[in-house]
Amino acid sequence: MAIMNVSTYGFTMIAARVLGPRSYGALASLMATLLVITVLQLGLQATAARRIAAEPTHVAQIERTILGVTYRAALALGVLLLALTPVLNSLLRLDSYATAALVSVVSIPFTIMGGQAGILQGERRWAPLAVLYLLSGVPRLVIGTALILVSPTEFAALIGTGIGACAPVIAGWWFLRRPRAEGAQSEAHGFRRVMAETFQNSQVLLAFFALSNVDIVIARNVLTEHDAGLYAGGLILTKAVLFLPQFVIVVAFPSMADAGQRRRTLSISLAAVAVIGVAVTAGAALLSDLALVFVGGDSYSEIAQHLWIFAVLGTVLAMLQLLTYSVLARQGQRSAYLVWGALVAIVGLGLATSTLRGLLSVVIGVDSALLLLLLGISLYVIRPTPDREPVPSHR
Repeated sequence: MAIMNVSTYGFTMIAARVLGPRSYGALASLMATLLVITVLQLGLQATAARRIAAEPTHVAQIERTILGVTYRAALALGVLLLALTPVLNSLLRLDSYATAALVSVVSIPFTIMGGQAGILQGERRWAPLAVLYLLSGVPRLVIGTALILVSPTEFAALIGTGIGACAPVIAGWWFLRRPRAEGAQSEAHGFRRVMAETFQNSQVLLAFFALSNVDIVIARNVLTEHDAGLYAGGLILTKAVLFLPQFVIVVAFPSMADAGQRRRTLSISLAAVAVIGVAVTAGAALLSDLALVFVGGDSYSEIAQHLWIFAVLGTVLAMLQLLTYSVLARQGQRSAYLVWGALVAIVGLGLATSTLRGLLSVVIGVDSALLLLLLGISLYVIRPTPDREPVPSHR
C-alpha cells in the first residue's frame, strides 16, 4: 500500500509539473471524480472481506456471488457514466466529450479490482493482495508518465490511468482462477443480500469521498482557471496527508468491529492519525519551499505560504476517513446522513466564495465541525456499559 500510494503520488506530482496549472486543474477534477466512483470498489472489497473472514466455510459461495455482483456492478457503472458524459463534460468544464467518456471506461477495471481484493483480503492471502496493491500504483506511474511526456494533456494522463488499472485486474484473475470445493451454502450469501450490503457500504463511503473531493469541482466553477489550478496543486499535499496514515485504518478496522475493543482502538487510531498530520503540517509550515517541490514546483509558488493550511485540511480528512470506517465496522447508518449534510453545506457556502483562501476556509470549517460531531456521536454509541455489551444503535 505504501508503494502504491507513493507511485500514485509520484504520477500526480509529475503530471502537475508536465501539464501546468491549467491542464492539471482539469486532470485533478477527473481524478477526484474517479476517486468518488471508487466507493463502489471499496464497498465491494469491504463486503467480500467481512463475509469471508466471518464465515470461511462459505468461501466458495461468497467468492462466486461477489464476483457475479462485481462484474454486473462494473458494467452498470460504466454504462451509467457513459450516459452522463455530457454532464461530466459540463460540470468539470473539460471541453472534451472524449475525455469525459473515458471516465466510464476507466471505472470498469477500478470496480472489478475491488471485488478481487476483498476476496483475497478475507482469505488473508496477503502476498497476492500485496501484488494487487503494487500493480494499482506502479503501472500508472510508468505508463501514465510516458504518455503525458509524449502528449501533455489530461486525456493522455487518463488513458495511462486506465491502462494501469487493468494490471491488478489481470493479476486478480490469475490468483482467483483455481477451482474451489463447493463448501457450505447459505441464503445469507445470496446475490440480493450481498448486493444490498455492498450498496450500503458504498453509500457511506460515497458520502465521505464526495465530501473530500467536491471542493476541486467547486474551485473549477468559482475560481479562475489559474487559481483553480493552484488550488488543485495544494490538494496534492492534502491527498498525501489523507492517504499517508491509511495503514492505520487497515490495522484498526478488524478491532473496531469488535465491541470490546472499539473505543480503545478508535482513540488510539485517531491519536496516531493526528500525530502524523501535525508532523506533516509543521513540515509544510517550516519548509514551505521544500513542500512546494512535492506539490509541483515554481509554477505553484503563489500558494507556498498556504501549503500548511492544505496539510491541516488533509489531517482533518484523514481523521474523518477513520471515523467513516468506524461507522462501517459498527454497521452504523444514520451517521452517514451527517456527512451528506456537510457536503450540502460545502457546496452551498463554497459556491458563494470567489477566492482561493475563502474556499479553503469554508472547506476546513465545515469538515472540522463534522469531525467533532461524528467523534462525539461515535464515542457515545460505543461507550462502555455495565454488562460490556454494545449500545444498540443505528447511529
